[in-house]
Amino acid sequence: MSRKKVHVTKAGKKWKVQSEDAGRADSYHDRKEDAVNRGKDIAKNAPLGQIIIHKGDGEFQTEHTYGNDPERYKG
Repeated sequence: MSRKKVHVTKAGKKWKVQSEDAGRADSYHDRKEDAVNRGKDIAKNAPLGQIIIHKGDGEFQTEHTYGNDPERYKG
């Protein structure tokens, strides 16, 4: 089973929420917090979900995974 990856990125003056496998954005938001909350909802509703949050300049900021991860990492 593949993981559903949802990205939150800056798109002009808005924040965009888009799944990697989608051809277009799920939604646009004025506030980053709103976009992150929407992205988390999408990721949490997938059997294996992941939200990848980017800074305003596009650089990686953080990520969260949801669901029963079949791989276990020591650490």
